Amino acid sequence: MPSSKNPRSIKAKELDKLFEEGDVTEYLDLKSAKSHYPMHRVSIDFTQDMLEKVDHEAARIGVTRTSLIKVWVAERLSQQQETTGY
Repeated sequence: MPSSKNPRSIKAKELDKLFEEGDVTEYLDLKSAKSHYPMHRVSIDFTQDMLEKVDHEAARIGVTRTSLIKVWVAERLSQQQETTGY
């Protein structure tokens, strides 16, 4: 299997299909990914039950806990903007 250190090239349709089926991180060059937005570290307290559920979902799709939480917050903010304009 390819590693994120040396991702292999695949066609967009194949990547789309793999994305729909699950994890595609092995095809991404995560070492060279950069954010163009300033980052601020925050601390959030979760119940043990919530954290276990987050960890389970993160493991299921093959991403980190932090990445999953960021995606979920971004999705929620996008939905909020669509409904309220903010």
